[in-house]
Amino acid sequence: MNLPANENIQTVLAEAATTARGDRVEKLDRVEGLDQDDLPPGCDAQIRRAFNIALRHTGIYVAYHDRTLTKVWTRNILAPLVPKKKGSGVPPAQLERIEAAQRHVLETGESGRIEVSMPHEDGVRWFDIWLDADQDETGIQGIVSTWIEVTEQKRREQTLKTLLREVSHRSKNLLAIIQGIASQTGRYSSDIGDFLTRVRGRLQSLSSSQELVTSSNWRGARLRELIESQMERYGADPSRSLRFEGVDPFLNPNAALHIGLAVHELVVNSMSYGALSQSDAVVDVTAGLADLDANPPALWLRWNERFPSCSSPDQKRFGSVALERVVPAALDGMATFEIADDRVEYHLVVPAGNFAAD
Repeated sequence: MNLPANENIQTVLAEAATTARGDRVEKLDRVEGLDQDDLPPGCDAQIRRAFNIALRHTGIYVAYHDRTLTKVWTRNILAPLVPKKKGSGVPPAQLERIEAAQRHVLETGESGRIEVSMPHEDGVRWFDIWLDADQDETGIQGIVSTWIEVTEQKRREQTLKTLLREVSHRSKNLLAIIQGIASQTGRYSSDIGDFLTRVRGRLQSLSSSQELVTSSNWRGARLRELIESQMERYGADPSRSLRFEGVDPFLNPNAALHIGLAVHELVVNSMSYGALSQSDAVVDVTAGLADLDANPPALWLRWNERFPSCSSPDQKRFGSVALERVVPAALDGMATFEIADDRVEYHLVVPAGNFAAD
């Protein structure tokens, strides 16, 4: 083997390195220039299997029709589209919509999208259908229909719309309650300071009841929990100051807000004049179902306490108006509020529909 002279070795090595680098760059250029559809020969079967697997995992159905809308092939047909009996499958009216959209794509070459629904044994199923023309250099050869089920998305949208309507409805009810509280409080307040103090307490009571309703996903609140929360707002300890007996029904949101307002007035009176103003006195609350033979029975609630002194609340103030008129009227019920020299008793009856008994 003839080697170059010493002075030429460096030159030869440099030329070899340059050639090698050039080869690598050329290969990289060829790789980077590959189109994403340039695939090695003989992998058509692999592509078909991978395509079918991908469709299965994504729940997508693909169909190909020729220019006459004759179905040529399908992949991953979805269960709702397979008729189990005569007359099932895609309804005729929906088929007409699909064919009209397909013809429009064939005529214009523009992609399209439609939404269809169809009855199924587990409820209505919804699908988005994407329509694309299959074109080559000679023109449109057919149409590709891609079906994507969006049933869960539609159900979530319908649930959200229902919730928004419910929130709107309850917000209006809540604003009406607040308006009534402000109006009645102003009527029985001696001055602006008295008004602000009283309306603030009633709105805070409403807020406390609303928190219980919200924490239950808008289902309502337990009667006993509602009473205890109103007592705790004023520092009373229900474990010592409350003696609760009878049923403990689950009040619906409207009943929870209004009965919470009634309990607030009773607690305020009791903190000022009654049992809750004494460290060792107890408020007796009893609840039961009236007219057990009726279907369904009504709920009755009795608040009973004794006054430690001869002082008693002013019956003409808003508290008694809320207890005797506002709350029972809002619940289609009846109420009595009796004040004697040494005791106070409140009796409220509300019909079924305001609560759920265990």
